[in-house]
Amino acid sequence: MTLTYIYSESTAVLGPLATFSEPHAYDLCDKHSMRLTVPNGWSVIRQDIDENQVGPSDDDLMAIADAVREVAQGTNSDSSVLTPTTSQSSVGRRGHLRAVPS
Repeated sequence: MTLTYIYSESTAVLGPLATFSEPHAYDLCDKHSMRLTVPNGWSVIRQDIDENQVGPSDDDLMAIADAVREVAQGTNSDSSVLTPTTSQSSVGRRGHLRAVPS
């Protein structure tokens, strides 16, 4: 199981094992996921694992396909990511990272 925290809502979420690494997510074995306790005043959301489902759902796959089509067609609402402006390229902007010249 993967454990994540929502600090603003004082909630711990324990769900199926995550498929990607995230800095504030913790993978727990069965023994420790069953023994999980949280601080007083916090709540725990436990999501059940569907043993019959062995991969992403059809909805997940369609969402990925739609996102790829949208980017390929250039219909992304954030056009600055697809076409950098002159000022961005002069400081070495690449995605969400930026190198500032000395």
